[in-house]
Amino acid sequence: MTIAAPMAAPSGADAVLNALPHPVVVVSPDGKIAEANAAAEAFFEISLSLMRRHLLRDLVPFGSPLLTLIEQVRARGAAVNEYKVDLGTPRNPGDRLVDLYVAPLPEQLDHVVVMLQERTIADKMDRQLTHRGAARSVIALAAMLAHEIKNPLSGIRGAAQLLEQSVDDDDRSLTRLICDEADRIVKLVDRMEVFGDERPVEREPINIHVVLDHVKRLAQSGVGRHIKFVEDYDPSLPPVLVNRDQFIQVLLNLVKNAAEAIGENAAGGEIALSTAFRPGVRLSLPGTKARISLPLEICVRDNGPGVPDELMPHLFDPFVTTKLTGSGLGLALVAKIIGDHGGIIECESQPRRTIFRILMPVYTAEGVEPAGAIPSQGDH
Repeated sequence: MTIAAPMAAPSGADAVLNALPHPVVVVSPDGKIAEANAAAEAFFEISLSLMRRHLLRDLVPFGSPLLTLIEQVRARGAAVNEYKVDLGTPRNPGDRLVDLYVAPLPEQLDHVVVMLQERTIADKMDRQLTHRGAARSVIALAAMLAHEIKNPLSGIRGAAQLLEQSVDDDDRSLTRLICDEADRIVKLVDRMEVFGDERPVEREPINIHVVLDHVKRLAQSGVGRHIKFVEDYDPSLPPVLVNRDQFIQVLLNLVKNAAEAIGENAAGGEIALSTAFRPGVRLSLPGTKARISLPLEICVRDNGPGVPDELMPHLFDPFVTTKLTGSGLGLALVAKIIGDHGGIIECESQPRRTIFRILMPVYTAEGVEPAGAIPSQGDH
């Protein structure tokens, strides 16, 4: 009797395939999936035993270019690549952009091996560098505003106070308005001056779960008092070397935004706080060949209406906001703080599921953990 493949002990080749962070599947001549690694099971959200009962076309969008590529490889007997192909399906909703690598399997006639590389990691690195560039622009703008605006405003406010002493009651409201508006502009400039503070921050190893719990309690006593909080923490997560106050500011900003997106009158509002250790993400440091690993993941997820599509590419730029009374500096400041700590932040959004994901490096007594210490999922 032949032993079914799922029951067999993993071979050396299987162990290598399962160690890869990219989904890999082998497609048989009849279009069925013959083999797949663990990353493919996670990508398609289906076990290998069930995968083997399906044709590949059942797991990808109708008319997917992947099916055409497989036929080309069989006809030509040579490998082909295609970039930024959407494999989003009802089982895997949303945009699932991947780079496709399709090649014949010489040992098995008409079998084809397909490797997928999700674009989210590479695009995340590109956008993060853009976010840092935006933060540098704000630093220059903040320095200019502090010098060119605050000094004249002091004169305007002083003149309004002098006028207030000599005008009648009907006009006094106008001088009061001038003073109030001058004060409001000064507060805005003060907030922007934070971007220009280049002094190194004091950091210490902290338990990120303690910080998350503190932020949750703050939110529950204020803007999030009507919202259910869900926690999904990895208890084995190592300490993170950060400035505690700044990280509280970052996480409180994200939780506050999530609560405001859900709204006070929404039924079933939920914010999920989660942490995980996800080896495989690496970031190249600009101007150098050095790379750092970013395996520490901290997520804030809400079930609000989502971020408008037109705002997504500019979400971390200064002065971008959907709030009627917002300044649009909150997420720009969040991106700057995360960048100053050597991490990246990214947002994925669709209705009822918006995730802000922070990826941070592991720090040891010797400094930043090098990228070579763990397998790479997405070099940049």
